[in-house]
Amino acid sequence: MYFPVAGIDVNPLVPPVVAFVISFFTSMGGVSGAFLLLPFQMSFLGYTSPSVSATNQLFNIVAIPSGVYRYVKEGRMVWPLTWVVIIGTLPGVLIGALIRVKYLPDPRNFKFFVGLVLLYIGLRMVQDMLRATSGDKKLSAEDEFQRLVRGFKANAEGQGLPSTKVVEFSPTRISYDFYGRNFTIKTGYVLALSALVGIVGGVYGIGGGSIMAPFFISFLGLPVYTVAGAALMGTFVTSVAGVIFYQAIAPFYPNMAVAPDWLLGFLFGIGGTFGMYLGARVQKHMPAKAIKAILCACIFFVAGKYIWNFFR
Repeated sequence: MYFPVAGIDVNPLVPPVVAFVISFFTSMGGVSGAFLLLPFQMSFLGYTSPSVSATNQLFNIVAIPSGVYRYVKEGRMVWPLTWVVIIGTLPGVLIGALIRVKYLPDPRNFKFFVGLVLLYIGLRMVQDMLRATSGDKKLSAEDEFQRLVRGFKANAEGQGLPSTKVVEFSPTRISYDFYGRNFTIKTGYVLALSALVGIVGGVYGIGGGSIMAPFFISFLGLPVYTVAGAALMGTFVTSVAGVIFYQAIAPFYPNMAVAPDWLLGFLFGIGGTFGMYLGARVQKHMPAKAIKAILCACIFFVAGKYIWNFFR
């Protein structure tokens, strides 16, 4: 089947199947999977024009709601954190879209930068997991949290899982309880990080969850069980803004494909919808270390590819 905007010919079953497999695993860590679909489209399908970023964001719009629905239904959405992420990333994603079209139609140099950032985050996550495994007391919070989870399940059989409870939401900090443990973070830090992530997401159409979720987990010490929903919801809203913006500026760049390939994006999104729903449903039954390992594998894959391609 030929997709005229993307300029590629591919079996229509390939996009949804690939998106399903990727989204099932990445959604458990608060990542939509768009950051893996981007290199797949560029390297395997030969889709390299700026519109690939918009198509990737279209995938997010179609696929993410199913995963967010599961997190909302199970009471694992930390809404103050979600709103701060959205407010911070929206301006960044619009700036990123302009940078992509005007200054980086050839994304080689910027992909190298993204690769280095992801590599650093991945190494930090691996370091955290190794220290936790070796019994480092400074990083025992995750183990303590897991004991709390096991204790709750043993004492509250049949009562269902608890919801997150917001304790404080102010311009200076966000505080919430989950499984009897309190987690507090600075609002300004999340805003600044979200703005930077939004720029990266706007340029490459990755939404930002692939960077935001690891930062929340490794640097802020938040449990992956409460981070995933906020990261996915933030990615969804910024992707809507990104697709609208790319579509709006397309007439000003008649010599290159800027607007999304709607049919290809929807095919990816259909597969991602089912993958994210099942991933969000299975997430709470998987150990946090396993989810972190999946995130690390995805991060190192993308980082290695970007860095390797820069030196080729």
